[in-house]
Amino acid sequence: MPALVLLGAQWGDEGKGKATDLLGGSVDYVVRYQGGNNAGHTVVVGDQKYALHLLPSGILSPGCTPVIGNGVVVDPSVLFSELSGLNERGVDTSKLLVSGNAHIITPYNVTVDKVTERFLGKRKIGTTGRGIGPTYADKINRMGIRVQDLYDESILTQKVEAALDVKNQMLTKFYNRRAIATDQVVGELLGYAEKLRPYVADTVLVLNQALEQDKVVLFEGGQGTLLDIDHGTYPFVTSSNPTAGGACTGAGVGPTKITRVIGILKAYTTRVGAGPFPTELFDEDGEALRRIGGERGVTTGRDRRCGWFDAVIARYATRVNGLTDFFLTKLDVLTGWEQIPVCVAYEIDGKRVEELPYSQTDFHHAKPVYEMLPGWSEDITGAKSFSDLPKNAQAYVKALEEMSGAPISAIGVGPGRDETIQINSFL
Repeated sequence: MPALVLLGAQWGDEGKGKATDLLGGSVDYVVRYQGGNNAGHTVVVGDQKYALHLLPSGILSPGCTPVIGNGVVVDPSVLFSELSGLNERGVDTSKLLVSGNAHIITPYNVTVDKVTERFLGKRKIGTTGRGIGPTYADKINRMGIRVQDLYDESILTQKVEAALDVKNQMLTKFYNRRAIATDQVVGELLGYAEKLRPYVADTVLVLNQALEQDKVVLFEGGQGTLLDIDHGTYPFVTSSNPTAGGACTGAGVGPTKITRVIGILKAYTTRVGAGPFPTELFDEDGEALRRIGGERGVTTGRDRRCGWFDAVIARYATRVNGLTDFFLTKLDVLTGWEQIPVCVAYEIDGKRVEELPYSQTDFHHAKPVYEMLPGWSEDITGAKSFSDLPKNAQAYVKALEEMSGAPISAIGVGPGRDETIQINSFL
């Protein structure tokens, strides 16, 4: 009954798509359990590059069933756009399953997201403006629209009316925007119903039956640990739980069924959007990491903020997720530095702190304490085993493993599907 959770151990964009794709040939189901089309995965297959936003990465693996779980928020227009794009490139998308309990991102959720963020000005969170947060807010406020509601026009109309009674008051009186008509929203959503019907399923039942039949199920988190609504750098976070516990609630599988939790770590650190980032670089090194690593957001198109590896947040990710393994990505990007700084602790008000500060204020004022590790100049993209790596690259990996608190079981040495060193099996 192998059930694996695969998630980001930093602020997202660590290369989860590559890791999921690596496992895809051995996995029967790949499940997105939270987030929406604010999460971007890039998967390189041969000379083909695929940018996925809402769909699970497993959709690119023949024989694998991709699942959008109940914890995901779904924009139907984005879903069908992605499906259409993959179909045009010859990818079979017919096996996709979508939970009937997943919540729908409505047009008014997108409007509210954009006008609210614009109104905040300098205090903005840095959202993607895709309606993710407002949809989760509606879910918690028990006024959300679920996929299953598309198949009962009366219930759908009642729910949209109730939501717009509140939203239109805010849009017209506070933000000076036009009111949104109920029939317009209902009509647009109903237009997706029949196209969506072949994919809709009781995914909780499907996944639990699969595990009972000894199928391999991989739960794929979007974003990263430090963007978790409860355990991240609040309020500069996403609106769901990318951490391992979110896989249980977002897919309807009990915690006793999870056998492995794999954290994806970039060999340095990046972040998109606002919020604290102790190791962020504003110099030539930061620009070099951005350029060599191709650090531009898959979903947002924004340049990622870049910095050196932060062992403090890696240890934190190990703790809050119960990580059993790490997949270290983009080690090749660090080739060419004579010395590579690694953040081993923070200095806060003159004191050395080796664990993530509990206080938001302290974290904002944290200054990195660096240990210098020797770099390497040899090209590592052709390495097939750990012993193929230069001695200094091996030492760098071993140091990160010791500092982070879990074994590094795979290493990405290039963007391609086959440019990965597997040290220990995840299955």
